[in-house]
Amino acid sequence: MNWAKLADESLAGFPLESVPPTVELPALPHAVTLFVQRSRDESVTLNELAEILQTDSALTVEILKYVNSSSCGLRNKAKTVLQAITLLGCARCRLFVIATGMEAAVRAQSSKLIDQTAFWSDTLEKAIFAREIAVLLRADPDIAFVGALLQDFMLPFLTNAMTDGYREFMGLRATPLAMLSKFEQTHFGWDHALVGACLARGWGLPGDLVCCILYHHAGLQILTDPKLGRTPVAASALSALLRDQFCLHDGGFALLAKLEQKWPAFRLERIAASVDRQYQEMGLGVVRHDSSLLQWCKNVGYGPSDPSARPLESAACG
Repeated sequence: MNWAKLADESLAGFPLESVPPTVELPALPHAVTLFVQRSRDESVTLNELAEILQTDSALTVEILKYVNSSSCGLRNKAKTVLQAITLLGCARCRLFVIATGMEAAVRAQSSKLIDQTAFWSDTLEKAIFAREIAVLLRADPDIAFVGALLQDFMLPFLTNAMTDGYREFMGLRATPLAMLSKFEQTHFGWDHALVGACLARGWGLPGDLVCCILYHHAGLQILTDPKLGRTPVAASALSALLRDQFCLHDGGFALLAKLEQKWPAFRLERIAASVDRQYQEMGLGVVRHDSSLLQWCKNVGYGPSDPSARPLESAACG
């Protein structure tokens, strides 16, 4: 798959200038941008990459914390950034740096409509879910994780600058067929996925991550796509069906439950339990302030034999 070509073709004709100038576009920390650029050069040394990360104290702390955590799954411990990069490998380290830098940029932005704590709780939940789906698809789980983590990164910025427009949608978000992306396309002429993907491409992020952002609202139909159906992009799109601040109805769960009938390896409650466990192991508290993902599944009550499950063609959430 030529991801860069696919991203370029998919984003052709959309100028970022279409977004109102009142929207404050985020910027990645300089160390992140430089690391992404240099890590693609096959002649770059690990020492040089380590020196780049060491210019950012926050990144230094986070990468050492990550590589030494139980969730990373590495046997050896790292005492220096160079050791951390060596243990993780360049590609995996690049994904971690992108995710960490993006989170820092978004957390620094306040939003009049979004609860940031809940936003990152939902985002991490989706990222873990996408990683689980990627394993089932035999796709790259790390790309799926970071792709899902980035899929909604523009929402705090867009909602803060265009509060009135998004507030109108917030009044509709409990409606079963309400889709944020369709609302944005109708009212603005673009959606947060398009803006996010365009900006990510401009930063030089990997093409597969750009496509994860761009196609995350494709719904279950992406599984039938001959190019994308068994890739991290599909895993990210399925994670977007989970509920969040912009999707208060259970339409996404209905679709995922329906999927169990067509994909025997996909067991929603088992995956939900795994997601909850992994989130707890990260030491970040409950998955969500109202209920865990597994409890939400049980509360909704959709299952393979439930005759009230909505059709496969129903709308996705975001």
